[in-house]
Amino acid sequence: MAKSTRGYCKYCGKEYTRTGMLKHLQSCKKRMEVCENSKKMSAYYELMLYGTYNKDYWLIIQIKENATLECLDQFIRDIWVECCGHLSAFDIEGVRYEHIPDNDFLWGKPAEDMSHKLKEVLEVGMEIGYEYDFGSTTELTIKVVDFYKAPEQKENVTILSRNNPIQFTCSVCGKNPAVWIDPIKMYNEDPFWCEECLEKYENGELDEEIEVEESGYLLPVTNSPRMGVCGYEGSDFYPNQFEPDDM
Repeated sequence: MAKSTRGYCKYCGKEYTRTGMLKHLQSCKKRMEVCENSKKMSAYYELMLYGTYNKDYWLIIQIKENATLECLDQFIRDIWVECCGHLSAFDIEGVRYEHIPDNDFLWGKPAEDMSHKLKEVLEVGMEIGYEYDFGSTTELTIKVVDFYKAPEQKENVTILSRNNPIQFTCSVCGKNPAVWIDPIKMYNEDPFWCEECLEKYENGELDEEIEVEESGYLLPVTNSPRMGVCGYEGSDFYPNQFEPDDM
């Protein structure tokens, strides 16, 4: 796994690490030009999202203040986690907001739903928890980085930067790019397979000691903190590689 993944700036195409990108976006000349030439502005929150236990996967987005938690939840599902329609929840300052609130509670306050607008629940400096799938859970951390006026966009969410796809090497041959991951072995063994080695395995051309789950159970390598979990096969809406406007 890469120690410090990098991503492209939406506006100028320059490449930085996650923390470097946050600093760059504050002074990006191309971004400033876009703002200066815009006739209509709206209020946005700037959020940084990353895997709680794997910070190599990250996103920096701006989202309209009038968007709801449900809107943010749907974006996260679409780009990073959706596989089987699992439940999800935000934890904001000790209050839990669930995709489908469970009112059958034994202690504490009941969860609220996600109909709240962001401007009702967010403040700059907050650190929010997010969970998808309460069984094989993917946990994210969301930091509220800034609040500002920016050029009006049609969509509620605008991606400002995203980590470039992490390049994994096949665990069998040790040279080809991996395209599949064995979810059974992902935590304590070498789980990655390239197309060439998988084909050799299926044709009985590899050592008998090398084993893999049935090929139908291998999952694709994806640019997501949920890679290899449950039935996650990647996003149907966003490509693994984020392309900036200037490329």
